[in-house]
Amino acid sequence: MKTLQLAPSILSADFSRLGAEIEEVANLGVDWIHIDVMDGRFVPNISIGPLVVRALRPLTSVPFDVHLMIAEPERYIPEFIDAGADLISFHVEATPHVQRTLQMIRKANVRAAVALTPSTPLSTVEHILPDVDMILLMTVNPGFGGQKFIPQMVDKIRQLAEMLERRQASHIDIEVDGGIAVDTVRAVTAAGANVLVAGSSVFGQHDRAKALAQLRQESAWTS
Repeated sequence: MKTLQLAPSILSADFSRLGAEIEEVANLGVDWIHIDVMDGRFVPNISIGPLVVRALRPLTSVPFDVHLMIAEPERYIPEFIDAGADLISFHVEATPHVQRTLQMIRKANVRAAVALTPSTPLSTVEHILPDVDMILLMTVNPGFGGQKFIPQMVDKIRQLAEMLERRQASHIDIEVDGGIAVDTVRAVTAAGANVLVAGSSVFGQHDRAKALAQLRQESAWTS
């Protein structure tokens, strides 16, 4: 049975003290740490690479949820696996070899996920469901933190949940990323999302324990 997972995104953390930021939220009981990797090609921004993931890995046993927003992800996945990723998601728009890339990840005993930008239809993942552990739906256009949630994505989440049920694949996690906050969490979780990537709504708050508690409290999964 799926459960609610909170995955704060370090994209909104203070990079001058990144290790301490991760240790703080880990000690507050977050489920995953979400790591956004951007290359300046697939998205108009550049963030971090496998060397940073490797440096952070010894600081916590909390699973690292590595989201590759990069072109040709299959070229770099082995490095992120070696660096300590527990789950890797890549964009179906970024490679023509989606199934091969999923198999590469799973062969290394790492959980595999695909990600979709807001305009990408769900039909792109319907025939690869046996090879995925999670599907990440972007609820903003990828590339920058702190963007406003796109309301139309609630229906897309609901359609994905219905697709998974029809295909007897309801065990597959549904992750949402972008604009997830206290005022949007109930809508996305009621639609079927169970993994919440929260950036500024966690790292941007003075009282992070309170912020995490509010996200859990407002979730439809815990009511």
